[in-house]
Amino acid sequence: MRIAVLLSEGRHPVSGASVLPRLEAQAIRIAAGLGQAYGLHAGPDAASVAEALGQGLGRIEHVVLAAEADPVPALAARLRATAPDLVLAGRRGQGGDETGMVPYALAAALGLPLIPDVVAAGAGDAEAGTLCLDRSLGRGDRLRVVVRGPVVATVHPDAPAPLAYAFGRARRGSIDRLDPGPAPVAAPVTAEERPYRRRPRLVKGAPTGGSAAERLKAATGEAGPAAGGRLLVHPDPDEAAREILAHLRRIGVVSPPASGSRGG
Repeated sequence: MRIAVLLSEGRHPVSGASVLPRLEAQAIRIAAGLGQAYGLHAGPDAASVAEALGQGLGRIEHVVLAAEADPVPALAARLRATAPDLVLAGRRGQGGDETGMVPYALAAALGLPLIPDVVAAGAGDAEAGTLCLDRSLGRGDRLRVVVRGPVVATVHPDAPAPLAYAFGRARRGSIDRLDPGPAPVAAPVTAEERPYRRRPRLVKGAPTGGSAAERLKAATGEAGPAAGGRLLVHPDPDEAAREILAHLRRIGVVSPPASGSRGG
């Protein structure tokens, strides 16, 4: 089984120095227990991910890109060429310029399913080419998912801790620089600019037809269950109380009087 681990440049939360994100180091540990694993990084420099060699990877493929370039097309092209059975990535970055959407955009570009929040992985049926992935559901609960590769998966923080850094292993590892090739030229997008215009509010339950007077009543709240009452100007207290009681009965707040009861 061949596993590709996506690597990104993280930042130390205190010093701000370049570090390998912990979630990606945890992904390396999961990959090391499954089969032949290698790292894949797209960016201007691979020094920030060289630490992954001491965490368990024997080789890193570095696709050289400009700092402002989108890494998804280059990563997708390389993964199509190598065709790994499993692509592992952290579910979020660590203080760099990443958006956290690269695994999702990469899965969409490759047409592969994405399994989020994986904490463990194992080989399933070798003949069927299936994988057993354990997802974290929170509070210690897990869900086992059996899928047929290739598949993209993101690693949850509850996955096993990273392997201890080994200096000798890092010395034996290698970083291969790759040329991404000519970048595809995107078609120009023409956007029509219009001045901002405040849009009218949509009134829930407003009639789509009818006269202008009916629509005005719906907009001002004079239609519906509240409509049909009488306008009283300086009414007698008893009369006002009777009208309020009648209105509450019309809208269903107060139940109507039982048949045969005497009015007060």
